[in-house]
Amino acid sequence: MAIEQRGRLIIVDAGLMFPEPNMYGIDIILPDFRWLYERVKDIDAIVLTHGHEDHTGALRYLVDRVKVPIYGAPLTVGFAKHRLTEAKLAGGLEFIEVADGERRKIGTFDVEFIPVTHSVPSAHALAIHTDAGIIVHSGDFKFDLTPIDGRRSDVARLAALGDEGVAVLLGDSTNAEEPGYTASEATVGVALRRLFLERPHKRMVVACFASHIHRIQQIMNIAVEQNRKIILLGRSMEANVKLARKLNLLHVDSAHLEDMANIDRYQPGQICVICTGSQGEPMAVLSRLARGDERFLPVGPTDTVILSSHPIPGNEWTVGRVIDDLHRLNTEVIHSGREAVHASGHARQGELRTLHQLVRPRSFVPIHGEYRHLVHHADLAMEMGLPEDRVWICEDGDVLALTESGLRRDGTVPAGFHYIDGTTGDLDETPLSDRRMLAEHGVLLVTAGIDRATGNLAQRVVVTARGWFEGEREKTIYAQCEATVNTALVEALAAGERDSAALNKIAQKAAGRTVGGRFRRQPVILPAITIL
Repeated sequence: MAIEQRGRLIIVDAGLMFPEPNMYGIDIILPDFRWLYERVKDIDAIVLTHGHEDHTGALRYLVDRVKVPIYGAPLTVGFAKHRLTEAKLAGGLEFIEVADGERRKIGTFDVEFIPVTHSVPSAHALAIHTDAGIIVHSGDFKFDLTPIDGRRSDVARLAALGDEGVAVLLGDSTNAEEPGYTASEATVGVALRRLFLERPHKRMVVACFASHIHRIQQIMNIAVEQNRKIILLGRSMEANVKLARKLNLLHVDSAHLEDMANIDRYQPGQICVICTGSQGEPMAVLSRLARGDERFLPVGPTDTVILSSHPIPGNEWTVGRVIDDLHRLNTEVIHSGREAVHASGHARQGELRTLHQLVRPRSFVPIHGEYRHLVHHADLAMEMGLPEDRVWICEDGDVLALTESGLRRDGTVPAGFHYIDGTTGDLDETPLSDRRMLAEHGVLLVTAGIDRATGNLAQRVVVTARGWFEGEREKTIYAQCEATVNTALVEALAAGERDSAALNKIAQKAAGRTVGGRFRRQPVILPAITIL
């Protein structure tokens, strides 16, 4: 999001989304940055709340044209700098590290960084002090009372801001449908320790997000307790662990770490592998293990694989496929549906009520969630006493204006998505729709040649199918289609039609009538009628 005051802007987070299964060939989804590009001279900074990809992953596409200082906690900035360095975009950028509780003058704003607990260390809520009042942005958060690193959410500062008077609260809505309180991260360690103890002779392979440093710390602690060597697999896992150790946010002695090439020196019960791929990403380590493509680690009956995560919506199918493939290798698989091996990083209704009670905002905007989550969070805010006319549900591109008299809608700016294909770059909705049609319906290619001089068919009509039905029965359909197109073309030529575009359209319609009359679903029909 962008926040503007006196004509100057700061950007809060720059995240990406991952594609749905029917977004064929799409690698990632970015926000539409057009409006920011138009205002590039007015932007003073990018402020990051935490280091997850859905809050920092689009930086590499944004900073190519928006070269401004990037603010965040040391770990958050470290994650971002590493990714930008890999993309060869970090040169010339200024990365500014902030401490918990620090208040910085950024452009026309005073921005305060308030510690909150989340599934990545060093997450911050923001208190943005403006001419029209204080805006509190919760960031992604939960109120974990027993955090792994002892760093708790600063509820005292949130309450103090409430006493000062908060004009607007922007609140994380991810778990707004869920009653109660989110489990502490420490509960995951209890479950993992029990699972390890019950399998002393098995090699334990645990897949989790590479950014989940607290989860990694707990896994390492358990492995060290049981005298298991720890092997890290996955480039992002290795890089993030290295950074977290450098920042003193993750603690493990180098003597407990082992290289994958030496795995055969140990019995299965002496090894703990921590790897990436818990979301079923095709090229990640866990998928390679499931396919049998990992040279040093062929998993089998002596292994237990733990998916210490929950599938992100849209990833259920890919995660399920990886689990199936691991079972085919006779490997034991444990996931969050069987054991409490994952805890969410987002607040449930109980914690959201606590946040509202602490901050006591004059207006509220639910953020970060699907539309239904925003609606549930809005309902919760009204249950907490906010009038309906002070609760604003917004979508991408909506503009809100904050004045001393309150919050109001103030039009829209261009917004939407850009689809990134790793080979062709930036796509819009049109080619993506074409890909869906081709994938779901297949394609029929209708070809023929016309003698320009005589107006007769010089090359017969041929129908070729791709991604369509195959078999003896379908050959009859193709023959009928060829005959129908042939008749239509002969009639058009007899009537004096010689225009190539018109003849192609006639062939397309004739083929469409024949195929459409036989099947409920119709393929993409590509005519290629050539005048020779």
